[in-house]
Amino acid sequence: MKPTTLTPVPAPDRPADPPSGPARDRPGRVRLPRPTGPGQAAALLAAIVTVTAFCAADVIARSYPFGPRTRSVNDLGNQYVPFHEHLWDLLHGRADGGLLLNWQSGYGSSFLPDLGTYLTSPFALLVAVFPRDRIDLAVYVITVMKVASAGAVMAWLLLSLRPGRWWAAGLLGASYALCGWTVASAAYNLMWLDGLIALPLLCLVGEWLLDGRRQVLGVVVVAAAWIANFYTAYMATLAAGLVLLLRLSLSDLPRRRRLAAAGRAGLTVVLGIGLAAPLVTVVYFGTTHASPGRFKNFTPVATEDLLARLLPTTYSFSSPAVYVGTTALLLALALPFHRAAPRRVRTGWTLLVAGMTLSMQWGPTQLLWHAFTPPQGSSYRETFVLCALLVIGAWHSLSYGPPDRRALCAAGALFALITAIASRSDLVRSFTWPVLLGAAAGALGGLALLRRTDGERSVGNGRRALPAVLAVALLVGTQLGEATATSAVATRMRLGHMDDYAPWGDRRQQQAQAIDEVDGWPRYRTDAGREQTVGNDPLLVGGQGAQYYSSHTSDVLFRTLTALGGGWTSGGRSLQSLDNAVTDVIFSVGARVHSPPDPHQNWFPQDGTRVTVTRRDVPPLVTVRPPAASAGTGVFAFGPSPYRNQELLLGTRVYTVPRLTVRTSTGKPPHRSDGEPPGVRIGALDPETAVRKPTITTQCPAGSEVYLWAPHFAGTARLTGDIADGLTGRFRSDPVTKIAAMQRLGTAPASGRLRVELSPNRTSVVPDGAIGCLDTTRLHSAVERLKTTGASEVTVSGGTIRATLPAGSTGTALVAAPRIAGWRCAADDGSAAPAGQYYGLIAVPLDASTTSVTCTFHPPGLRLGTAVGCVSLLALLLLCAYTVVRRRRATDRGPGRR
Repeated sequence: MKPTTLTPVPAPDRPADPPSGPARDRPGRVRLPRPTGPGQAAALLAAIVTVTAFCAADVIARSYPFGPRTRSVNDLGNQYVPFHEHLWDLLHGRADGGLLLNWQSGYGSSFLPDLGTYLTSPFALLVAVFPRDRIDLAVYVITVMKVASAGAVMAWLLLSLRPGRWWAAGLLGASYALCGWTVASAAYNLMWLDGLIALPLLCLVGEWLLDGRRQVLGVVVVAAAWIANFYTAYMATLAAGLVLLLRLSLSDLPRRRRLAAAGRAGLTVVLGIGLAAPLVTVVYFGTTHASPGRFKNFTPVATEDLLARLLPTTYSFSSPAVYVGTTALLLALALPFHRAAPRRVRTGWTLLVAGMTLSMQWGPTQLLWHAFTPPQGSSYRETFVLCALLVIGAWHSLSYGPPDRRALCAAGALFALITAIASRSDLVRSFTWPVLLGAAAGALGGLALLRRTDGERSVGNGRRALPAVLAVALLVGTQLGEATATSAVATRMRLGHMDDYAPWGDRRQQQAQAIDEVDGWPRYRTDAGREQTVGNDPLLVGGQGAQYYSSHTSDVLFRTLTALGGGWTSGGRSLQSLDNAVTDVIFSVGARVHSPPDPHQNWFPQDGTRVTVTRRDVPPLVTVRPPAASAGTGVFAFGPSPYRNQELLLGTRVYTVPRLTVRTSTGKPPHRSDGEPPGVRIGALDPETAVRKPTITTQCPAGSEVYLWAPHFAGTARLTGDIADGLTGRFRSDPVTKIAAMQRLGTAPASGRLRVELSPNRTSVVPDGAIGCLDTTRLHSAVERLKTTGASEVTVSGGTIRATLPAGSTGTALVAAPRIAGWRCAADDGSAAPAGQYYGLIAVPLDASTTSVTCTFHPPGLRLGTAVGCVSLLALLLLCAYTVVRRRRATDRGPGRR
């Protein structure tokens, strides 16, 4: 192969040192030769190609911000956009709470774990420069910048691994950035994109350490990667370690220097993770206290589905998206047959790619890649590692010169075999074939032309300049075309496979304005309402409600709200608002927003209502329970009835729970259900054939508020007869991932006779004790008593709540917040101790001399992480000092004093 325009300095994995011998940059130290070249140009090209293809795909798919289709699918709309909105509020001083505690979600939730999971990427700070109502645009811009950065860093890494054509490194960098994992999975899980950047960055750190330089900077890079997103950084660190081990095995370094490089790498990783420990430990302990969630056992995908995801425009949620572009795939397939590359290089990189592929299909290694925790959702979150290895393998194939005819034919034959096997998969759809054939023709044609012209040097030869330019143009066009098509298909198909949510619009604007007008925190809470738009409405529109969706939703909050009749989705990680008079009193919800069903969704039809707000007289956030109730302190023994559980926390009997008579649409008694809670099973209603609807009949005291608790019911329920304020109760549940919240149906008539018509949309269960009749007079008396004995003043500052109590208060002070791990409380000026628990809420024992209570929140793991971080910082400073002293001594000795 003719030399390229890049300086032909052998890379560390070449079998022999250059004739002039190894370079020495200071006395007694051998420096590995490293390639030089236009890395900046390659990085810039990778970023341009990436942004062009990514945005062009959204234009074609007519996706936000280039079209009417929303891109807020699944957790992007439910979690990540709302959390970025909350970050905007924090940066502008408008949030209720601070870095340690978020008072807006879950009646008070630990925020530092959420910050470390979703918001510690440096790119996230860009939300501050956007208007609050354009947060969706801010998240999109951040996503594009992350993907472009990943391509640029990969291009730079490729030229650091081996010298080669800068434009080829740029194209392969874009192949990595636009891999199937990015466009199919990470585009709407934007914090995972930090791992996409971290992997090539950590591999660069490995190159520095292999060369014996920049160890301090390497520590900083490792720390930054783990702070940005520790989950994918963990996978990237494992991958970078494998790459470094392979590089060491392929180098001609003496054994002592290999061990020294490995030792430097281990120390760098340990110190880097140590610097990130204050955040990593908090995130770890946040997961240990989280609600159980819904995890599934790993099942490997079929071979044809795995191979299908190597092809452009294939899509599915549950299989690994290993597409890297046809050109990169052909180059990677050609590597084992490329005779210009040393045999050790061909064997090593081929085995690493094959091993990584097999590790994704075996349960124990899959568990290793996911930090020994089965993922909730997609099982192949480590796919970007395989994509990176394929691209690096492709670069090694090309950097030794374009593959010859033999290697290209072998790669083409393997590609044809992959396509033939993949064609049996349902993931290969009709529109895949024209894109695939065009990409294959373009890639093979471009590589063949490149081989004939022998690359960039021929551009200076007038006779060969045109074929060389055509080869580059063909490869660039192929890359842009198939990457754009693949991304556009993924964007469109996600909307058909996942829930989606509208960007900021009139509905949210009206809700936010309504909350701003009545917000009285911390005198009382304002709830964003039962008719939610996304899983984290309070973070988007304001208020301080029960609603909360996070990987760190606490188990105590989950259990408490479920026992009180609350609903949830995502296996208990997404808790919903509970529109109930008693729980509003318990949690001091003095204002509540009521909205019509979300017009963007098709769950329930519009009912013609508009956004309204109701007010309620409620006690303060801190109330006092008499000594007789103190026996319940520390107890979490709720019973099966949510009505009785609410009374336990209220301290007063306010419900009548009557016996029910349930009839199916045929008028017959339904069959008993074997599940929990016990009840009866009714089938789905077919409105075209059903003569009548299933019914519940019972008797309630006249004038009482009627509630229906049916957690495993799906459909609507409505009181019939002479009901002046009848409401439609809307219930969403399924057998595994979600249960429905308790709903208010109206007021019992003077006769007290109730008839509830049900419209189930699937087989559902009506539990025993489903109807609760609330005596509003008794509830009002309870509120007056709690106001009289409760705190006279409550102040909230960040993670601290202070309450002044009436003189002579005895019993238990109850804070209307879940007793999540990390709360410590003190009576008067006494020493703080871990807070007690009263049926899931914060409890502080009192005596007759207590006049105030102070509770402060510290996230579990913060002290441990801070201690580890300080030790790591001290070690890093010592390492810096050692490096400086060593350099000075080497300089003082000079070449002539050796």
